[in-house]
Amino acid sequence: MDDKNHGEKDLQDCVEGKKWLAKQPEIDSENIGIIGGSYGGYMTMAALTYTPEEFDVGVNLFGVTNWLRTLKSIPPYWESFRESLYKELGDPYTKDSIRLKKISPLFHTEKVTKPLIVLQGAQDPRVLQVESDEIVKAVKANGVPVEYVLFEDEGHGFVKKKNQIEAYSQILKFLDEHLKKEKLSQK
Repeated sequence: MDDKNHGEKDLQDCVEGKKWLAKQPEIDSENIGIIGGSYGGYMTMAALTYTPEEFDVGVNLFGVTNWLRTLKSIPPYWESFRESLYKELGDPYTKDSIRLKKISPLFHTEKVTKPLIVLQGAQDPRVLQVESDEIVKAVKANGVPVEYVLFEDEGHGFVKKKNQIEAYSQILKFLDEHLKKEKLSQK
């Protein structure tokens, strides 16, 4: 399903999942966010960019925002996977680059209108810090609330317990502020 359909069929799956969730009686259908890490972080940004009214907030944990750069910066120890990644996503050195730019949220940030928190490890060799730096700057330029949590001593994923606690504490605080605020103002 995913071969050269990234940001399309998989995004529609996320939207359909949200619609199903919104119909559940125990869910506040007016306050649903999207969260993901790595490729899931890409899906978070794709959702906020290409379906900007579907989700009320986004939580991007070290997510790809520029497929061209990500595919061109494959670390040497991933070289054996490069060919399969190019087959699955597209080759950034060919005409696939047009499609890769189209599905890269970084090039369409003007569409992002919902609050966003981005968490990133500065030592991440897979999703480079510049991905998060640039998406944060671009979305802030829209006047959208954006928070950025950068861990200088982490890579792709947060393995240090103190950083995990900090990351999830920041996410909880962000969600409380941006998803619960409507409920609090109605009381």
